[in-house]
Order: sequence, then structure tokens, then C-alpha cells
Amino acid sequence: MRLENLIATVRDAGRKAMEIYDLNIDVAYKADQSPVTEADLAVDAILTKGIADQFPTCPMVTEEQADTHNLDIGSGRFFLVDPIDGTKEFIKKTGEFTINIGLIENGLPIAGIVYAPALGRLFIADTDGSCYELDENDQRKDLRVRDCTDDSALIAVASRSHNTPETQDFLDKNKISDCVSAGSSLKFCVLAAGEADIYPRFGPTMEWDTAAGHAVLSGAGGQVVNIDGSPFKYGKPDFRNPNFIACSPHAFKRCLS
Repeated sequence: MRLENLIATVRDAGRKAMEIYDLNIDVAYKADQSPVTEADLAVDAILTKGIADQFPTCPMVTEEQADTHNLDIGSGRFFLVDPIDGTKEFIKKTGEFTINIGLIENGLPIAGIVYAPALGRLFIADTDGSCYELDENDQRKDLRVRDCTDDSALIAVASRSHNTPETQDFLDKNKISDCVSAGSSLKFCVLAAGEADIYPRFGPTMEWDTAAGHAVLSGAGGQVVNIDGSPFKYGKPDFRNPNFIACSPHAFKRCLS
């Protein structure tokens, strides 16, 4: 069961997203006041068909299909799909939105794809243990978290649209002054590519927001943990995440151990 079989589907979804991105975007709002666009629905249709064609027996939970949120997935394998992660970034046209597919088994992400079509960056962690970035010409670059010395300054990555006072308190407490901003699940991938060390998240997220990026970061040697350092699990009854820290082993040692 290799996610590389979904690369063509994800690229097709990215082309559809960019077609809509280049137009005047109509925005609707869900009951929780989160925005949704035509791109969310169009990309969802492409992804869910592609996944069902390749892996017809594997259950799928996708943000844009409420009926999938009631699936009893147990401890087996299932997909978590976020067609457009960073819808606010999509609407603002920052380019920092992603298309996410995560594969979960026994509560942990075992593979994932994160594609940022506006930036031409596609990240994959596959079930064979490979973890790499593909450019638009399918040139492959293996991913590995940054390996810092104990006295080097940590670099944090924070949400462009969802920063909080708790995040700033965490940065201050751990004497982290260098910070880069990024939207969507790109934050996990920035860590996986060795471009930053830690991403503290104090604020609401759903499992489909984080599963694919978590898989990529794990494949690159990083980790995602609850605030107390305990394992960060998937398949919760409402698919709602607690606060978490995503980081390299060096940053974990400095800030959480």
C-alpha cells in the first residue's frame, strides 16, 4: 500500500485548485464560521475518487464530507483527507495552502502526502520508510530534520493566521527568538526539510489538518507530541486535536524533556 500511487491524483487536484485560485473566489461559511470555497469541494471530489480507485477497501474520513465523520474506524488503517488546508491562505492568495492525505494505523500516521501547488512543493512520507520532496519536474530530495548543536539557536515556525498568546509565551519561556511564519500543514514540512526546529500549536485543529504533515515530519526524523510530551494519537471520537508540539529531537530535548 504505497502512497506514491496517489501522486498523479494529488497533482490533478493541485491543478484544479490553481484553476480556481486564479479566479475571483466565492466564499461560503460552515456552521462553525470556517470558510469553504469551490476549490475545497472540487479537490475533495478528485482526491476521494483517486483514493477509492487505488485503495477501495480502506476507509476514508474527509473534512468536506460530514457523513464520513461518523465512521467507526477502530484501530485499523484509514485515510484522513483535507482537500484544502489553509483555506484562509487560499482566499488571501498567499500561496501557503496545501492538499493533504494522511494514512493512519493503530492511531499513528504511517504515511502522508502534503502538496502546496502554488509553491510547487510536494512532500511524501511513504509506507516503505522513504521521506522526500518532489519538485515540479519530479526531482527528488530526501528530507531530514535539522541536527543542531546544544547551544545553537532554535528556529520556530508559527501559524500565519492562527498565532496565539500561548504560542508567544512558549517561545519566550524557551528563549526562542527566531521565528518564521507559514500557513497550513507547510509548518510540519518546514521542520521536515530542516528549515526550522519546532512548531508549537496552541489552538484548535482537526485530525485531517495534521495527519499528513505529521507523517512527513515523522518520516524525516521528527515527532509530534501532546503538550506534556505524551504520544499524539489519531482516531479520536470527534477527530478534534488537543494542543501539541511538533519538533526535531534536538528541539524536544531542549524544550520538553
